[in-house]
Parts: sequence; C-alpha cells; structure tokens
Amino acid sequence: MSIAQLEMVAGLERKKEQKLVQDFQLAQQHALNNKQKLAGLEQYRLDYLRQAQNKAKQGMAATSYGQHQQFIGKLDKACEQQTKVVSNAMLVAEQRRVQWLQQQKKRKAVEMLLAKQQKTLELHLAKQEQHMLDELALQRFVRKQPSY
Repeated sequence: MSIAQLEMVAGLERKKEQKLVQDFQLAQQHALNNKQKLAGLEQYRLDYLRQAQNKAKQGMAATSYGQHQQFIGKLDKACEQQTKVVSNAMLVAEQRRVQWLQQQKKRKAVEMLLAKQQKTLELHLAKQEQHMLDELALQRFVRKQPSY
C-alpha cells in the first residue's frame, strides 16, 4: 500500500474515531440527564411522602390517605422505570466508549504503519542521495588524477 493510500486510510480512521467520540459523549450526556431526572423524581417522591405523613399526623380522611398512597405507588413505579432507563443509558455509554477505544487502536495502528513507511522511504531517499554524492566525489577524484 502506498503512502498516499495509507494517508487516506488514516484520514478515514480519524473521522470514524471523531464520530465515535461524539457518539460516546452524547451517550454520556444522555445517561447523566437520565440520572438527574431520577434524582429529581426520587426527591419529589420523598418530599411528597413527608407531606403525606405530616397531613396524616394532623388528621386526614381515609379516602385522601388512600389517594396519597396510590400516588406514592405511582411515583415508586416511575422511579423503577427511570432506574431502568438510567441503567440502559449507562450500558449504551459504556458500549460507545468501547467502540471509540477500539477505533482509536485501529487509527493508531494505521498511523504507526504510515510512519514506518514514511521512515523507510526517507531512508531509501537518503541512501540514494548518499549514493549520488559518492558517485560525484568519485568522478571528481578520477578527473583530478593525472593521466599517464
């Protein structure tokens, strides 16, 4: 594979890596947003539970108490569902991280191969240049020698 082809492949691998980094960052942000939603929901549930307990201490009708308990049950279910959403979002973020790291390894391997080929080419060119210089020096030497 030529250096130009390797440079093209390296460029494509860099673009893929950038895309995967963005995907990973979006997945992380999504997971963080869902964690914050869960925290807010749990705090709301706790506050509502305290209010219901305070109202119960002050005296509350049985129907009203039942309605509060029903709503707390709904909040519990919402918290469970949001916990599942958070778990899934974290799982997706981890998968994206793994994909990004794999792509990063791929890109580095291509860049290392490219650097190796460039170094080989530079050595080859340096040898050619040295050979030409040696040839020139030899010709000068031969010209300076007296002819018999």
